[in-house]
Amino acid sequence: MAMRKNDPSTKLFTPVSLKGNVDLAQLPRAGVSSDMRKSAKHAPSGNVVAWGLAFKIGKAVLVRDEPVTVKLAPAKSPWLVFLHTSDIRPVEENADGFISPMRGSGQLNEHAADYVLIYADGTEARAEIRRRHQIGSLGRGWGENCFEAVPDKKPQPIPTEADDMHPLAGWGNAQYRGKIDDFGPWVNWLWAWENPHPRKTIVAIRFEPVCGAVLVSAVSAGKASGNPLRWLSRRKAVLTLPKGQKFDPHIDAETGLLKQIKLDMGQVISATPRAMYPNENWAKTYNNKVPEISGQDVLVEYTAHPGAKFHLPGGKTAAVAKLEAGEKSGSIQPVAPASQLVTVKAVEKGSGKKITVKLHIHGQAGEYLPPSVNHRTPNPHWFQDYSVDFTNEGLHHCTYIPGQAQVHLPLGKVYIEISKGFEIQPVRKAFTVTRATKEIAVEIEKVLPWRENGWVSADTHVHFLSPSSALLEGAGEGVNVVNLLASQWGELMTNVGDFDGKTVHGAKEAGGDGEHLVRVGTENRQHIMGHISLLGYDDNIIAPMTTGGLSESAMGDPIEVLLTEWAMRCKRLNGVVVLPHFPNPRCEGAASIVSGNVDAVEMCSGNLLYNGISAYSLSDWYRYLNCGYFVPAVGGTDKMAATWAVGMVRTYAQIAKGREFDYEAWKDSVRAGNTFVTYGPLMEFAVQGKPAGTRIKMNRTGGTVDVTWKLASVTVPMSRVDLIVNGEIRQSKAIRKWEDAGSWSVKIDKSSWLAILVRGHYRDKPEIIAAHSSPVMVELKGSQFLAAADAVTILEQIEGAMAYLDTVSTRAEAKRYKEMRLVLTAAHRELHNRMHQTGHYHAHTPVEDHPEHH
Repeated sequence: MAMRKNDPSTKLFTPVSLKGNVDLAQLPRAGVSSDMRKSAKHAPSGNVVAWGLAFKIGKAVLVRDEPVTVKLAPAKSPWLVFLHTSDIRPVEENADGFISPMRGSGQLNEHAADYVLIYADGTEARAEIRRRHQIGSLGRGWGENCFEAVPDKKPQPIPTEADDMHPLAGWGNAQYRGKIDDFGPWVNWLWAWENPHPRKTIVAIRFEPVCGAVLVSAVSAGKASGNPLRWLSRRKAVLTLPKGQKFDPHIDAETGLLKQIKLDMGQVISATPRAMYPNENWAKTYNNKVPEISGQDVLVEYTAHPGAKFHLPGGKTAAVAKLEAGEKSGSIQPVAPASQLVTVKAVEKGSGKKITVKLHIHGQAGEYLPPSVNHRTPNPHWFQDYSVDFTNEGLHHCTYIPGQAQVHLPLGKVYIEISKGFEIQPVRKAFTVTRATKEIAVEIEKVLPWRENGWVSADTHVHFLSPSSALLEGAGEGVNVVNLLASQWGELMTNVGDFDGKTVHGAKEAGGDGEHLVRVGTENRQHIMGHISLLGYDDNIIAPMTTGGLSESAMGDPIEVLLTEWAMRCKRLNGVVVLPHFPNPRCEGAASIVSGNVDAVEMCSGNLLYNGISAYSLSDWYRYLNCGYFVPAVGGTDKMAATWAVGMVRTYAQIAKGREFDYEAWKDSVRAGNTFVTYGPLMEFAVQGKPAGTRIKMNRTGGTVDVTWKLASVTVPMSRVDLIVNGEIRQSKAIRKWEDAGSWSVKIDKSSWLAILVRGHYRDKPEIIAAHSSPVMVELKGSQFLAAADAVTILEQIEGAMAYLDTVSTRAEAKRYKEMRLVLTAAHRELHNRMHQTGHYHAHTPVEDHPEHH
C-alpha cells in the first residue's frame, strides 16, 4: 500500500528504521497459517500513513518460534507506535462442539508476545502484548474488537449524495456518514506504547514470542501530550478561505479527504459553507427563514488529537492546540464547544403545560444545535430521513420535540426558534448560556382561535414516517389529522405493515389525547393514468397499490385496475377519495371526477415552502367547478423527506356544530366541502351567510349575494384578497398583513361558484397564493353549470386515458381490459351527453365520433 495521495502526516512522529527477519513477499513461505498466506498479497509495504503517523515498511519482524532483536539508530522517544498484526489463532472445540475456556475467535487476553525496549545503559522495559488488547488478528469476525489498539485506517467520512456515494458503502451504510475500514483481507493494528523511561536512549527492541505468530511491520516514534491514537471529542471551527477561492465540498470516496482542509492526527468529519443567520436581529426575523450562506467561511466539524494540525491550501498549517485554548490559529477560529447540557422546554403561556413543537437552535457561528437524539445534519434526500426533522431548502434545520429535549449548548448566546402551526405565534429569541444554565423554558401563545371555532387542520398526503413519528411531527406542526399513506415504488413497499384498516393513532380509544390523529391509508398509482389517495377506508388494503409497470409499479406489470375503480371501492368502504398533487399525473382523474367518485382535489406543496398554491393547479380545478362538478380543495404535502414539513400546506375543515372531533367527523367535513387550503393565512368565508360547500338556489332572474370574509395570519404576511367567480377575479382588495375582514355585494345572473383567494409574501420573497377557499355553488333555475370550452378539455382528457389503455399500455387479460374500457366510456358519455343536451358542439376524436355530428 503506497502512501495515499494527499494524506497528511504529523511532524511529531518519524518512522523507525526496522530491519526485520522476513520480507513480506516471502511471507507465504515463512511457516505462517494458510489464512495469512492467502492474505499476504494485501499486506501494505513502503511508505504509509496511518492515523496521521508516518511509517516505513520494509523487512518485517515475524515473532513466532524464538526471540528477534532489532537494532535501532539510538534515539530518545516518549512514545512508540507499533504497526503489527496477529496471525489467526484457531478456536478449539471439544467433542461436543463446545469451546472451553471460551476466549472467542479473537482469543481474548491471550498472551501473544513481549516487546522489550533495550536502552543504551543496558536496562530494559517490557510490555506484554495480549490479543484483543495491544494487538488484533489480521482478519476477524464482527464484534472481536481490540481494546487498546486501533485498525490501521483511521475513521473517515463518506459521501451520502446519490451521485457521490462511496462505491463500497451502499445507501444504507452511507447514512452512517462515516466508516472504519477494519474488515479488509489484511488489517494491521496500531498500538501506542508510552516509553516508561523517555529520557533514556533506545538502541534496540527485542520481540519475544509467547503464543502464536505476530508480525510487526513498522514502528513510528515521537512525542505527544497523550496517547497519539486517542482523539478529542467532536469540535467545530470556522475556516476562512483565501479571497477568490471557492469551497470544494467533494469528499474523495477512497480516502474520505477534502481537498482544501485535512488533518493529520485526526479527521475532518464534515465541512459546509457557514450559515450566516441574522443574529443581531434574530427576534425580528420570520419563522423558517433560511440563512444567507457565506462564500468564504466554512464551518468545519472535526475530531483530533490535541497535537494535530490542519493542513490548508498553500502548504499552511493550523494547530488544534491553539483552537483548544480558544485562540485563532491561522485562518481557522474556534467555535465554542457545545458542552453544557440544557433542558429546553416549550410551555403554554399561562398554564406552563409542555407542548409538542418544532425546534431550531443555532450558536453564534451559525452551527445547528439539535437535541442529542436527533440528526446533527438532517438528511434531505428522498426516503432517507428516519429522524423527525425539517430542513428548509437543506439550509435551516429543525426538529420536533414532545415538549422538552436535552441539548448540548455552547456557553454564550444561542438562538432559538419555536413554532407550532398557523394559530400559535412563532417565537425567535436569543438566550445566554452560562455554567449555571440547566433549563431554558420558552413560552408560546395561541393567538388565533380557529380550532376553538370548530376548524381542524389536516395533511392529506404524508409518506415514509412511522405512525408515532407522524403523530409527533403532526403535533409539532399543529396538524390535527395526518394521513400517512402506504404505497409501492417499483419493487419498494412502504408503510404497508402500518396499515390495518381501522386504527386511528392518537385517538382517545387508542390511548391518545384525541386532538392529534394519524390514520394510515394508501396512495394508489399508475404513472400515466394518475395517482389517487384513499383515506380512512375500512377493511383490507386496496390492492394492487400500483399498476401498469414503471415508474410506479414493478416493470412488466399490466394495467389491471383504474383509478376510478380504486375510488369506487374506497367509497364503498367508508373512505375519502382525494386526487393528490392535483392535477398531475394529468389523465384519468378527469373520468374519476366526472363519474362522481372523487371527494376532493389536493393542492400540494412538495418541498417548496415559498411557492404557494400553484395557479396551474387552480386553473385545472376551476374547469370542473365551471362544469358543475363540485369537489372541494384540500391541502397535502406529499412529504417524502426532511425537506418537507408535515402540514407545510394544509387543509382546514370545519366540523359540524355540536359534533365532537374525531377522524370520522373529519372525513364528513371534507365530504361536505367547508374547507380551505393554506400556507399560513386562516379564513372564514360565506355567501349569504352560508359557508363553502353550500349550494344556494336562486330563481331564473338571479340577484345580488353578499360575500363576507375574515382573515388572519401569524406566519405569512398577507397582501391581497381576491373574490373568484367562475374561475375569474371579480373583486380584489389590498389587506392588512396580519388581520382583516370585509364584504362584497356580487350580482349573479347565471349559475356561478364563488370562492376567495388570499395572497401574501415575506419581505424578501415574491408574492404567492397563500390560501384558497372551497366554493359556494349558486345555482340559478334554468342555468346549467357547463362551460363548453372547459367541458371539451375534460372530454379530451378522458379520451387520452382511453387512448393510452388502447395502445401502448401493458394490457391485462382481455376481459379485464374491456371492463376498464367500459368504466372510462361511461364517464366520457356522462359529460358528452350533457353537452349534447345543452346544444354545445364539440370536435370528436375518430374513436368517439358518431353520425349526429355531421
